[in-house]
Amino acid sequence: MIDIRFLRENPEVVKQNIRNKFQDRKLPLVDEVIDLDAQARATQQEADTLRSNRNKISKEIGALMKQGKKEEAMALKEQVARDAEHLKELEEQEADLQERVKKIMMTIPNIIDPSVPIGKDDSENVEVERFGEPVTPDFEIPYHTEIMEKFNGIDLDAARKVAGNGFYYLQGDIARLHSAVTAYARDFMIDKGFTYCIPPFMIRSNVVTGVMSFDEMDAMMYKIEGEDLYLIGTSEHSMIGRFIDEMIPEEELPKTMTSYSPCFRKEKGAHGIEERGVYRIHQFEKQEMIVVCKPEESPMWFEKLWQYTVELFRSMDIPVRTLECCSGDLADLKVKSIDVEAWSPRQQKYFEVGSCSNLGDAQARRLRIRVKGEDGSKYFAHTLNNTVVAPPRMLIAFLENNLNADGTVNIPKALQPYMGGKTKIE
Repeated sequence: MIDIRFLRENPEVVKQNIRNKFQDRKLPLVDEVIDLDAQARATQQEADTLRSNRNKISKEIGALMKQGKKEEAMALKEQVARDAEHLKELEEQEADLQERVKKIMMTIPNIIDPSVPIGKDDSENVEVERFGEPVTPDFEIPYHTEIMEKFNGIDLDAARKVAGNGFYYLQGDIARLHSAVTAYARDFMIDKGFTYCIPPFMIRSNVVTGVMSFDEMDAMMYKIEGEDLYLIGTSEHSMIGRFIDEMIPEEELPKTMTSYSPCFRKEKGAHGIEERGVYRIHQFEKQEMIVVCKPEESPMWFEKLWQYTVELFRSMDIPVRTLECCSGDLADLKVKSIDVEAWSPRQQKYFEVGSCSNLGDAQARRLRIRVKGEDGSKYFAHTLNNTVVAPPRMLIAFLENNLNADGTVNIPKALQPYMGGKTKIE
């Protein structure tokens, strides 16, 4: 959510930003919110004047009563009563106007970074850099579930009977590999100086609307029936929510955290052959990295975060590339985002395994996460998040890139301690 003062002073900048995100349907909202904001401020000013007059008149009434001028005092009391009734109306009107302003402001997209390429959707994202040489083996690589099934490592049919499509049972060495990758990612981030956290896996609605847009909320979140609770789609949600309504001393920044959680997502609109198996599912586990920092430091942290993911994947012999998300592919709260994609030897293309995002002060503004500077100044923090690793997509990339012609799977040196010293899965 952008600052209403910025919108008020720069309406054309906000409108152009909306055009750059190809959301022209939202253009009328800018003028509408400016009008509502003006009404709200005028109403507030009138209410403030009545409150000020009430205090002044109250003193006059006291003075008149002391002088024995009861009739004049009673007349002023009647005026105070009328003013009180009008003040109540104004306060209700002001609250309604402010709520309408807030609702619209939460649908107007954040101002994107000038470096973001302009494009309508993910088909216009821009490749930035490749890391590692994509290898195409001289033998056929099966679909990832077929590889897992050869190790008796997955049972989709049983999961379908128990929970429906979009779920799975992992078992044996494949389940162990899943846990090993997550544990390795955890320790990898701890070694980078991040604090390890396990957050709540459910959050209240005010946190949900603080960390994501309404469109994302509708497409992703599962609501707990009868309670003001939602299952998290990523640990970023509860990790950022942790700081709601906090005033953080500047000297405590940056806060760098890595969090583990299961994630639950509706995955509306998932379709196509690559949606089979464990590519796009309703429940998975993830290691995340989150940073809360000063505004001037967020570009630096953005670069660091995606580089950590690249380094992690390369340590497991998986070629990756980075992709700059274009304007139309950015969620409304994001200022800038880079996807990390892993090489799929079977598909002969890259696919997304993580996403790094700088949200500027959008989440902090919604959740009222402020910083108190050493000079006494107060300002909103910047928040960033990035995927360290998200099995099972990581498993797909891992199995395809480490598969041998004889059907065995190599275990890279970095992961061997987490697999009991195994060098191969056989």
